[in-house]
Amino acid sequence: MRDHRQLKAFELADRLTLEVYGATRAFPKEETYALAQQLRRAAVSIVSNIVEGCARQGQAEYVHFLSIAYASAREVEYQLSLARRLTYPLPSDLEDHSGEVCKVLRALIQSQQRP
Repeated sequence: MRDHRQLKAFELADRLTLEVYGATRAFPKEETYALAQQLRRAAVSIVSNIVEGCARQGQAEYVHFLSIAYASAREVEYQLSLARRLTYPLPSDLEDHSGEVCKVLRALIQSQQRP
């Protein structure tokens, strides 16, 4: 089994999750059970799927869970963009951090798919 704590993707996604939780605290009250909740769930999904993939025995399962994590990262990327366009308060580098998580996950997936 792999140690998720050794992956840069895990480290970045974990930090992103903490930042998303912090940022969504400042969202308007009406977003508590809407966009804020969806953003949090998607961010947690990234990290959770990396951890679950690392716990799997087979290579195909590992890549499958990394792919789910990547899809959740793209979801967070969009939701942050939406929040910014709705003029909700976000740290200036949060969208960049989200993009970095996507890039690192994509590279990890590609490296695991090579023969």
